[in-house]
Amino acid sequence: MEKIREILDHPYFTRILNALSDGILISDGEGKVIWLNKACANFSNRPKSFFIGKDVYLLEELGVFRPSVTKMVIEKQASVSTVQTTTGKDSRFIVTGHPIKDEEGKIDCIIALTKDITEIVQTTTELEETQSLLKRYSQEIMRINYEKQIDSYYFSGQSPAYLSLLQTIDKIALADSTVLLSGETGVGKNVFAQRIHGLSERGSGPFVEINCGAIPETLIESELFGYAKGAFTGANKAGKAGMIKMADGGTLFLDEIGELPIHLQAKLLQFLQQKKFLPIGSTEHQTANVRVIAATNLDLMEEVKKGNFRSDLYYRLNVLPISIPSLREREEDIVGLIQFNLEKYNQKHKRRCRLSSDALDCLQNYEWPGNIRELENLIERLVIIAHEDDIQVQDLPPQMREREDMVFDLASFNNGESLTEILDSVEKNIITKAYAQFKTTRKTAEELGITQSLLMRRLKKYNLTNEK
Repeated sequence: MEKIREILDHPYFTRILNALSDGILISDGEGKVIWLNKACANFSNRPKSFFIGKDVYLLEELGVFRPSVTKMVIEKQASVSTVQTTTGKDSRFIVTGHPIKDEEGKIDCIIALTKDITEIVQTTTELEETQSLLKRYSQEIMRINYEKQIDSYYFSGQSPAYLSLLQTIDKIALADSTVLLSGETGVGKNVFAQRIHGLSERGSGPFVEINCGAIPETLIESELFGYAKGAFTGANKAGKAGMIKMADGGTLFLDEIGELPIHLQAKLLQFLQQKKFLPIGSTEHQTANVRVIAATNLDLMEEVKKGNFRSDLYYRLNVLPISIPSLREREEDIVGLIQFNLEKYNQKHKRRCRLSSDALDCLQNYEWPGNIRELENLIERLVIIAHEDDIQVQDLPPQMREREDMVFDLASFNNGESLTEILDSVEKNIITKAYAQFKTTRKTAEELGITQSLLMRRLKKYNLTNEK
């Protein structure tokens, strides 16, 4: 320590240290400050005399050094680097403490070197903020350009369920993770998959779609993974690239993923995990940079329980699950979708059809089990076959007129009978026909979704037990 003090007392040496822009603070082996240069004092806006004789534990408590690198050196008995702040200044410093040990290995003094990195941090932060802002602008421009290129019908609606879905879709499009779309048939899962692709950074790459339920089981492996030349009799002599390879750099959309044969699910899982696959007949793995979007109208977890779908593949696909609402969950959007399609198909088929208010009410109250696909097909059919420009209730399919017909049937049926009598009559009619068709009480109860004991009571109530 005495040698250190002699060096620090030399005016030429201290003049050199004070000329440095980096801070230097020297303390004894117990953390008491014995010297510091001007830069170190300026970093904390305090005079040098404030520090001399104080220990670093107190200076840390006062917030002068937070944390104290000298204290950390004493605790670890080794060199330490950390980022440090000081009270009253929005500054950042990178500080390194070095222990100087004597012949016995005991710390004689500690030298702390301080560099102001505030400007670097601010510049980095500003750059990150600028990049983030540019990315948001770029994404918004991509969204606007994408929506200009597509049929706005698919993405029009004001219902809370739809607006929430669209917000989620647009958000997850920016990620590059696997997406699992679920929903009833006809809700537009493929259209939403295309939107995710179009709004992603892969939007300029290929969008390759394969329906796992539409391709024969014997062909789907070669369609998906491809095959090497001479892989099997009748194969293309040059081999064939599968859908996965064709989607390289873009998005692979696996529609009806629940229909994928169980023996291919392990192979797909390997690709999802490792981004590599083995074509049929090949001994060399291929790679493909692909984002996978899968879709299903099945309850995949239920399929897992039945043993029809691998649980590990399900969890690998279920990274970003999206449930697409059915049309009956979007009641506020039905009229708008009807009117859009009416205009669309009037223009296509050179018609000027209109829906009467009663017909529109029937369509609005219909449950639409086929969802948007059913709605679109129905409107086109009505425009084509309508005899007059005004489409009436009687022009609608029978299942869509049931609600309207029921009102008139009840009015004519209610000849002084109570509601209980009417319901009993309907129930008796259903049970009579079901019992005649299925022959046994066990099978009849099963088909009607009631217990056998309940059926027996109803048979007795309506005197049907002796009718067999």
